[in-house]
Amino acid sequence: MMRYKHVFFDLDHTLWDFETNAVSTLQELYAEHGLEKRGIPSFGEFYASYSVINDKLWDRFRKGFINRNDLRTKRFSMTFLEFKICDDKLCDAIGKRFLEVLPTKTALFPHAVEVLDYLQDKNYPIHLITNGFEETQRLKMKHSGIHDYFTHIVTSETAGSLKPHRDIFDYAMKLSSTSASESIMIGDTLDVDILGAQEAGMDQVYFAPGQTQEGVTPTYTIRSLKELKDIL
Repeated sequence: MMRYKHVFFDLDHTLWDFETNAVSTLQELYAEHGLEKRGIPSFGEFYASYSVINDKLWDRFRKGFINRNDLRTKRFSMTFLEFKICDDKLCDAIGKRFLEVLPTKTALFPHAVEVLDYLQDKNYPIHLITNGFEETQRLKMKHSGIHDYFTHIVTSETAGSLKPHRDIFDYAMKLSSTSASESIMIGDTLDVDILGAQEAGMDQVYFAPGQTQEGVTPTYTIRSLKELKDIL
């Protein structure tokens, strides 16, 4: 008998390779808008500044200090200010293009489709819990070919709550007609996916292809998605 009856995944940085897709998107926008001529010497410097600012703003968004519109606009305006560029029109244009282009990118982590096929063949109901925005996340999944693997797709918008808050996990389990003891969460972030699942009573798989973090002890830790076959 299977120990778990329902499997929940995070999307970005777990199945969908956010960094690879974001780099590809921002490289296009850097060239498209001639940012080198605007005073940003290289794409590497642009991306390094953007990454730091975007991570900080996402942290503030999860904690409720800023709203979705703040996140979408400030990540570019603050990045440009690092290069002494103040141009609201340019920020708006790049912000809109980013949201148009990013979801069309298709890079997944190695073995993502293989593992989803494996879980589907074993008749696991597979669900998604993501802090990403509804339309954007669904487009990412459709373009990368994984949308139809999921029985339920729970975004922070539909749940009215963000990971790591317990409410979004409870909402997802209620929607899926399951309980914490029958569920397992797979995600890449200890203080968001893993801690949130722990507080909801779910077992967790910490997907850590790179360096692990300290502070939270997950039920399982894996370096490759293929290792899920040893757990499920």
